[in-house]
Amino acid sequence: MAWQVEFDDEFKKEYDQFNAVVKEELVARALTLSEVGPQLGRPYVDTLKGSKHANMKELRFDVENEVWRVAFAFDTERKAILLAGADKKGQNQKQFYNKLISIADKRYSNHLEKLKNKYYHGNSNSKSASRVSKRQAGKNKGESK
Repeated sequence: MAWQVEFDDEFKKEYDQFNAVVKEELVARALTLSEVGPQLGRPYVDTLKGSKHANMKELRFDVENEVWRVAFAFDTERKAILLAGADKKGQNQKQFYNKLISIADKRYSNHLEKLKNKYYHGNSNSKSASRVSKRQAGKNKGESK
């Protein structure tokens, strides 16, 4: 079974500003997540401690001498929602994770509220996130930094 992986709308705007190599690696990791699902573990994924959401995790990857972490969670529709990410190299670990988790928690809570409203109001056509695709991975390869 392939799992859907989507970008939170706010994180998609941030992702669009990343350099091509980071985008390519993030999409590759997201595709691995879509193939394996919630069972994907270290070294690719780890649980984020300190989140108000018990299912909050991080994608982990290094690229171009940077150490990237991208917070995500599987929602009630069994989709992985990519929420926030940044390079943590050279940063205070506690401050980095406090900020990452704070942003991810807020975005995930908003996402869950949208899902709740969608089901409560019977609107299953609303789109709240951008889907990660293999086409997107190919598109990123042609971009420059």
